[in-house]
Amino acid sequence: MNKLNHHLFVCGSFRANGAPAGACAKKASLALVQHLQEEVDSRALPGVVVSMTGCLNCCVNGPVVIDYPSGHWFKGVTEDAANAILDAIENGSVAEEYLLT
Repeated sequence: MNKLNHHLFVCGSFRANGAPAGACAKKASLALVQHLQEEVDSRALPGVVVSMTGCLNCCVNGPVVIDYPSGHWFKGVTEDAANAILDAIENGSVAEEYLLT
């Protein structure tokens, strides 16, 4: 396995009972996972992995994406925002306009 530089976790809104209940799922976070994975693959970004998580308890800011290990949390992530986040990763910077602060 290649060195992991960025593990992008996308909130899937799944709660302990297994039901998607939060805002992220209602705002198409599953499609966002697919979009991010397709972009990572098409850009051939080494060390970038995309995964879906359970609820991150930031519903008002959803969809939420966490970049690990940097610790950056991104809010309101759409496909355009996802592209900006990946652009920033490619350039060694951060898509600051989407940071959850």
